[in-house]
Amino acid sequence: MNDMNWLAIYPEILLLVMGCVVALVDLWVTDEQRRPTYWLTQLSMAIVAGMHFYYFDAGFTTYAMQGMVVADPMGHLLAGFACVATMIALVYARPYAGVREMLKGELFILSLFSLLGICVMLSANNFLVIYLGLELMSLSLYALVALRRDHAVSTEAAMKYFVLGALASGFLLYGLSMMYGATGSLSIPEVFDVIAKGVPNRGVLVFGVVFVVAGLAFKLGAAPFHMWVPDVYQGAPTAITLLIGGAPKLAAFAITIRLLVEGMIGLAVDWQQMLIVLSVMSLLVGNLAAIAQSNIKRMLAYSTIANMGFMLLAMASGVVNNNTLSAANAYSSAMFYAVTYVLTTLGTFGMVILLARAGHEAEELKDFAGLAKRSPWFALVMTLFMFSLAGVPPTVGFYAKLAVLQALVSTHVDAYLYLAIFAVVLSLIGAFYYLRVVKVMFFDEPADKTPLTTPGDVRVVMSLNGLAVLVFGLLPGGLMALCAQAIVKALAT
Repeated sequence: MNDMNWLAIYPEILLLVMGCVVALVDLWVTDEQRRPTYWLTQLSMAIVAGMHFYYFDAGFTTYAMQGMVVADPMGHLLAGFACVATMIALVYARPYAGVREMLKGELFILSLFSLLGICVMLSANNFLVIYLGLELMSLSLYALVALRRDHAVSTEAAMKYFVLGALASGFLLYGLSMMYGATGSLSIPEVFDVIAKGVPNRGVLVFGVVFVVAGLAFKLGAAPFHMWVPDVYQGAPTAITLLIGGAPKLAAFAITIRLLVEGMIGLAVDWQQMLIVLSVMSLLVGNLAAIAQSNIKRMLAYSTIANMGFMLLAMASGVVNNNTLSAANAYSSAMFYAVTYVLTTLGTFGMVILLARAGHEAEELKDFAGLAKRSPWFALVMTLFMFSLAGVPPTVGFYAKLAVLQALVSTHVDAYLYLAIFAVVLSLIGAFYYLRVVKVMFFDEPADKTPLTTPGDVRVVMSLNGLAVLVFGLLPGGLMALCAQAIVKALAT
């Protein structure tokens, strides 16, 4: 616990080195399509993903940096998924960025450093390391949103994201400082030990937990801390919206587990009540507000809020009557939901990018009109994504929602049963705005009847993305088992 153990952070070291290498190599790239920079970035992330999956398969939990970093199966699995999500996002983003003067080295460099921040958060075992990773990720994303400097809407979105993100970071940092004041430690395991033994400053602890949960809710985009999500998703270039809506959600889930479960599970009776309130408000605000949206990016933003609410329901059902027997089931269901949501949201925003063209953003619902006549295959793929978000079988979104509902019902507590019924009712309401997209694609007449042309790599990755949503829905056991294994090993240490 007291040694440096550099081996545990080799993937992060490699990511940092490659970020610097890509920045230097890009100085000499003259190709307008930035092919050397793009492929070097993709290769770097592929190697890092391979390292994380290899370490996950080994199944070891090791500590590094004098106990400030933990390399455990949960961190490795989520980091591997985060690398894959960022790789997919850049495949979709490159053609879009190329016709909007955004295809610069900064797009790839900042994506790498954002991913590095995510990986740091995933392996954090100390409050300061969590905050370090959070700021590295956030500052990279702020800069990415503002990448189109001559675009007023993007610049406005970047300012909103920066101001509200700084406020969220302040909330989280203040909460962590309260926890430090009450426990005398910044180490997550030591905070857990102090809380387990019982401390006289319970009032200070609970006050700190309130600010920590508020900060986490900002990062997840849960109501009532959701105000940045629709504006930033709509205002940011769609390629950057894709980067914001993907891998960072995995990081937000991971630090929620690290802080609330691994560090403060002794205060679960307090923070679970807060998560229930956040989840109920998110389901209400997300599903009801999305119905009124004609801008599809804004609709998907409210969909994100609703989905985060659904995930928080599972997080809030881990400890029942001071009993942790259902914890592994609840948290693995939440992790499965987070992973499958990211898989689906990559595809949905990828389709918005795919329909965009030079001088036109395909952000309105009417832009999807008649897609089935222009490209039957992509209309079918988009239908799979919409069905998954709505929770329609046999897509993976159905099984993800089912896993969360099963975690709630298996607690055998009436309050959680009522929450499950509430979530189902709101999901039925939410199905309206997802199925509306399907109706527009298949039954409305297209304004532009030219066949849809896409680059080969985008076509292949989009098709694989859609098939993955279907296959994981038909055969969810393997992915669910991986999530359960990661959570069980994380809780055991």
